[in-house]
This record gives sequence, structure tokens and C-alpha cells, in this order.
Amino acid sequence: MKRRILSLVGVWLLVLLPMMAAERETLHLSGDRKVASFDSSLVKTLFNSSMFKGNSEDSLIRARHEKTFFHRLGKTFTNFFREFSNVDTSYIEPQHFNYTVMLQNTNTYEVYTLYGEEGQRISFAPDPSWRLGPYVGWRWVFLGYTLDLKHINAKSNHSSKKEFNLSLYSSMLGVDLFWRQTGNDYHIQRMNLGENVNTNALKKVSFDGFKGSIKGLNLYYIFNHRKFSYPAAYSQSTVQRKSAGSMLLGIGYTEHNLKVDWDELGSILDQRLGKKENGESRIDPDLKFSEINYFDVSASCGYAYNWVFAKNWLFNASLSAGLAYNQSNSDTDGSHSHLRFKDFSFKNFNLDGIGRFGVVWNNTKWYAGASTVIHSYNYKKEQFSTNNWFGSLNIYVGVNFGKKRNQ
Repeated sequence: MKRRILSLVGVWLLVLLPMMAAERETLHLSGDRKVASFDSSLVKTLFNSSMFKGNSEDSLIRARHEKTFFHRLGKTFTNFFREFSNVDTSYIEPQHFNYTVMLQNTNTYEVYTLYGEEGQRISFAPDPSWRLGPYVGWRWVFLGYTLDLKHINAKSNHSSKKEFNLSLYSSMLGVDLFWRQTGNDYHIQRMNLGENVNTNALKKVSFDGFKGSIKGLNLYYIFNHRKFSYPAAYSQSTVQRKSAGSMLLGIGYTEHNLKVDWDELGSILDQRLGKKENGESRIDPDLKFSEINYFDVSASCGYAYNWVFAKNWLFNASLSAGLAYNQSNSDTDGSHSHLRFKDFSFKNFNLDGIGRFGVVWNNTKWYAGASTVIHSYNYKKEQFSTNNWFGSLNIYVGVNFGKKRNQ
């Protein structure tokens, strides 16, 4: 009840204070100095009567309006958001067009590697995907659809892999959003079971007993955003005219899930390599985890550089390393998976990494290029460790049209 009363009082004050300010200002203009001296300085700061009544002297109205609190607050927000696109035009040429049409080929790849305490190593990877499709853009918003060319005539064997990747680039901030879930097209890429075990017969063998998923986001800040442009290399919304670089600072959060059907993998080993005489498994027992669920919180630092090596040409390289804290359900009392202070352990720190590389030709009207983004995540326990890296390679060509009115 008290909160409702205070809310009503606040609303009435917002309504009445402008009226009070206007009335006092009217009395002041009519020459009643005694009443004018009663006027509160706070009211004059927050509200100006020239905002609420007509006045033929426009310059006077504008001068008083600029002194008001709300105008200054609005100006602060305007300047803050304007800073996102505030660049040094001698280094960065802004976009001159509103619309774009682009044809893009997207290729995704990923590898999961498991390491045992005794030196064993097993790597799983899916078949590479080849996708092609059109994109339509308005300023910084892109919409498009790509078709899986590899499975276009093989509906029955279509991979059940699901993925979502979104990267947003502004001059000051960047965001990566991603979600990936493995399909049924995995194979054994590499396996090391010891010095005396030849595993060549296992290379590229299909294996649908591996399941993994990852979802998360990365947010990073670009320090030298007035001279260095990420959009010039990865979204073609600007053109880098002079070479420049910048330090990067970022944070990230991801959730991981990993499962392996060890019985199925053991059957494949027996078929390809033959059973051991003593009947024991060839795989280190400490490596045979049932399932891993963990989250990863990281703080990263890195550097990015745009090299303008010829007119309208640009090469970008960007590397960031992150100090990450991992925690799984097994690190807690088993009833929860969120971070608690009593579950903290320095053994849970690992290193993550993000790399970006791109080359682009852009004359502001036409553009073409290629870019790749690579993520790497590590997880380590006493008995085993895992490494997951994934990324995408984009090859594109496009044209801008619909020139802006102020250009």
C-alpha cells in the first residue's frame, strides 16, 4: 500500500511541478519580484517554462530548453549511441548505400578431441558441410537462406546436425551468438592407442555414437574503434582506407554437453583391429566418462589488425586468448550446476581462444571476399581432458544499391 501511495505522489509531482514552474515564471515576467524570489532552483533546473508556453522569441526558448535536465539527459544518450558509429573518416569510409544483395557459400567444420591420462587420444569430426544461398540486407540487418548442397538429393541420409551462428559487428562492440548440436555424420578422424597399436584402419570410419552440443555468447570491446573497423572486414558496411589495429577486451559464457557410446566404439575397434587376447578393452578405462555437462565463463584479451595492402583491398587477422573457469555437475554436490563459492577450485581454470581472419575487396558499390571465425574450448580433469574447436568459412560476392540521401 505504501508503494502505491508513493507512486501516486510521484506521478502527481511530475504533473504539478511543470505547472508550478510555468506559473512562477509568468509572475516573474509580470514584475512580481517577491514571488519570483520564492522560485526553487531545483524546479528551474528540471523544468523550464518556455517548454510549456508559447513565446515569439525562439532563441530565448532554445537557450532555456538546453538548460533543462531532460534535454541534457537526452543529449547524453544521443552522444553515447552516436559513439558507436563515430569514426575517423580518414581511416574508415562509412557506407553510402541502404541495401545490399549477396551470394554466400558457407562451410562449417568442428573437431572434438579426447585425451587420456595414459597418453591415448581420440578425435571425432563430422563430414564437412557445403551450403550456398542468397542474402538480402538493409543497412546492418541481413536475412538469407543457404541450401546444404551435399545432401540436396539424399533426404534419407540427411544429417541431423543443427546449428545457429550470428555475429554482429559495430565500430565499438562485437557480439557472437552460437548454438551447435552434432548430427549423425560423425567419423573417427584420428586415434592414438599407444606406440605399438596401428590405428590406420580406423581413420574416417563412421561413428554415430558421439553426441555433443554447445551454446553460448561472446561480447568484446574494441578500444581503437575510431580508426579500426571490424565491419570493414566481416560485414562490409564500411571500408578501411588506412591500416590500423586495436586491442580487444571480451567476456564469454558457454554451456557444453558431451556423450560417447563406448560400447559401440569398442565393437568398431574389435572389428577393425581384432580382439585382444586377454579380452580387455583397448581404451583407457579412465577415459570412459559417461557424460559431461559443464559451463565455461571467460575473460579474454587480444589484438586485431586491418592491413590495407592495396586500393580497396583489406586483410584482417584477430586473435584473442581467454582465461576460462569451467565447472561441471561432478564438481558440485550433484544437485545443481550453477557456480557457488564453496565449489570454487583453481584446478578448473583453462585457456580458450578465438581467431578471426578475412580478406575482402570493396569499392563501396561491389564487394567480394572470404572470412573465417574459429573458436577453441578446453576442459580438463585429473583422468582426462577434452578440446573442442569449431568454426565457419564464408566466401561471398555482393552489390550495394539504394544510395543514401545525404550522400
